Amino acid sequence: MQSIARSWLNWQVIYGGSVGRIYQTSLMGEADVRVAIVDNRGQADLLVHKVGSWALAHGDARWYLTRDKQEATVWICVCSQGMADVFIHFVKTYGEAGWQNTHKFRGRFR
Repeated sequence: MQSIARSWLNWQVIYGGSVGRIYQTSLMGEADVRVAIVDNRGQADLLVHKVGSWALAHGDARWYLTRDKQEATVWICVCSQGMADVFIHFVKTYGEAGWQNTHKFRGRFR
């Protein structure tokens, strides 16, 4: 058990504890953030890259989508643009991912 805790502590020191583990809920009242997925990257506040494991998730822009509510750091609800707090666009590479402008939700997906 100590080795697991020590590994977790080392991970937090190296990566700053910033993990984008996202759970998608269908209920707006449960969500921490309401997001709208936009087709045009120019409309997006945040460019997101989906990663294959939670160990690769980092910061606001690299998301690991989980089905486990308890594992998630942020719960989102996908909704219309009129109801959304943040507009997102999914990108294919790590380098493209990130905020496109200053936003009040910067740092919220960690």
